[in-house]
Amino acid sequence: MNGVINILKPKGITSFDAVFKVRKAAKTKKVGHTGTLDPEASGVLPICIGKATKIIDYIMENRKTYHVTYKLGVVTDTYDLEGKILKETEWSHINEEDVLKTIDSFKGDIMQIPPMYSALKQNGVRLYTLARQGIEVEREARPVTIYNIEDIMINLPYISMSVTCSKGTYIRSLCYDIGKKLGVGATMTELRRTANGVFREEKAIDVNLLTEENIDSYIISIEDALDSFDKLYVNAGFDKLLINGVKVQDRRLTNTKIVENKLYRVYDKNETFLGLGKASKEGFKLEKLLKE
Repeated sequence: MNGVINILKPKGITSFDAVFKVRKAAKTKKVGHTGTLDPEASGVLPICIGKATKIIDYIMENRKTYHVTYKLGVVTDTYDLEGKILKETEWSHINEEDVLKTIDSFKGDIMQIPPMYSALKQNGVRLYTLARQGIEVEREARPVTIYNIEDIMINLPYISMSVTCSKGTYIRSLCYDIGKKLGVGATMTELRRTANGVFREEKAIDVNLLTEENIDSYIISIEDALDSFDKLYVNAGFDKLLINGVKVQDRRLTNTKIVENKLYRVYDKNETFLGLGKASKEGFKLEKLLKE
């Protein structure tokens, strides 16, 4: 069994719990998820089975969309309701115009400091391990991209919105930063991932409904799971070179103009899927061979 299942993770279970349920239904240990969702978060969690575990890193590169609700005037140590309240601030002077202007300032390329309660490592130790010991360390701000923020609903002190962002974005931190910029703080109260690249909430299967009997009908092929990458057809003879790991500089490789450092789904002239490839100044090479 090789492919990806578009799992809908409910609240109250970890991403690893979801992986365990898929392992049981698929009767294989070779299963991995494509980006952790916190236990109290719900939504889209693509899970790779068999040879599809080779593409986990590529699915993790996808844009993600989340629907989030947060509350102004409250700050917790985890940036969500799971944590200890550190501060409560009067928020009644904040108006809708303040909120919209502040939200708008976070669109585009921004620098974001990850929360202490996160799985990132510092000197080999996960930040949440240090946080649970009461230790707070300085975290470096990282570049992330907020592609869009829409469907904003304001019912102060609560705000809901839909955020489309790059890999590595912490929505909890985004809520915290918006609250900080408004001068009253904020804490995330609800989070649901509605999309991960081609994987959408409306086509996801609740992991609790997955069984040995129905799992086959929910398997998405490795090729279709990578549908967010453009196709590139290579001319006769070059497919063998690429399959053998050769970096090709010949302009006759393809009839398509190749963009440097962009990943492509690579096919031969017979439309056989070869894998994922990328061009550099030294030539074009298959980065991940996926041909059956």
